[in-house]
Amino acid sequence: MTHSHPVITDHRGIVQRVLLITLGLNIVTVGLKVTVGWLTGSLSLMADALHSVTDGANNVLGLATNRLANPHPDRDHPYGHQKYEAIGALGVAAFLGIACFEILQSAVERILTGTSDVTIGPTALWIMLIVLGINVFVAFYERRMGLALGNKFLLADARHTMSDIWTTIVVLGGLIGIWQGLQWLDIVLAFPVALLVFKSGWEVLRENLPWLVDEMAIAPEAIHQQVMQVPGVINCHSIASRGLLGRQVFIDMHLVVKPTTVEAAHRITEAVEDHLEDLYGPARITIHIEPREYTEDDITY
Repeated sequence: MTHSHPVITDHRGIVQRVLLITLGLNIVTVGLKVTVGWLTGSLSLMADALHSVTDGANNVLGLATNRLANPHPDRDHPYGHQKYEAIGALGVAAFLGIACFEILQSAVERILTGTSDVTIGPTALWIMLIVLGINVFVAFYERRMGLALGNKFLLADARHTMSDIWTTIVVLGGLIGIWQGLQWLDIVLAFPVALLVFKSGWEVLRENLPWLVDEMAIAPEAIHQQVMQVPGVINCHSIASRGLLGRQVFIDMHLVVKPTTVEAAHRITEAVEDHLEDLYGPARITIHIEPREYTEDDITY
């Protein structure tokens, strides 16, 4: 006995524009890094370029999942399609894992075969400073838009770009060192760069799994406490929730109310739904009404 029709906000158009802008900028940074890496023979710079390739791949992935992650339900997907976004983020994590492996493999090969000389000039360093500037802009722009829209994918991608900034700073430091004659610095730096890539992949994975495995969204005790404040409610139990706070939450519960007529009981369930929607919305709430005599001590599964 529920009527809740949550207002679903669809920001996909804006997200798509953000992703297209960042994709363009990421392609520019990859091009610059690969050019400098190829001209100088720097392994740590090529590793950094690989990290940026995954940035571009993320944007493409984001554009694809963004088209699929329609929050509006349809006949085949009565609960909406937002999990596509989390699946996209898992793809990002996979990309990062592969990139990490590639970098480490190249570094080990170079150690075993002996170092090839890396040649650095002032031009290469200036180009890297421009790349750094673009990365900083992309990360802050994506983060700001991700927070404004409550978009998981943009936030994950911004975090990835943030790690890219640190990587570029480390590599830039290494290039300056090589310029001053410390040839071994290039290989040494390839390892922390690879670890940074791995770390950002792990964080993206850890953040999106709870959504995919329907982890509890709101503590049942918290829901119970709120529902008990609504006049006419005697008790509520068997409370469950899933989804993502601020995006779309699903709540279901059993409710014991004072009134004995269906109309009066229905009015209370509507009051409960409105109260929860205000607190946790957008939410889709299902309430099962039970007779007044019903007693239940447990509030949750």
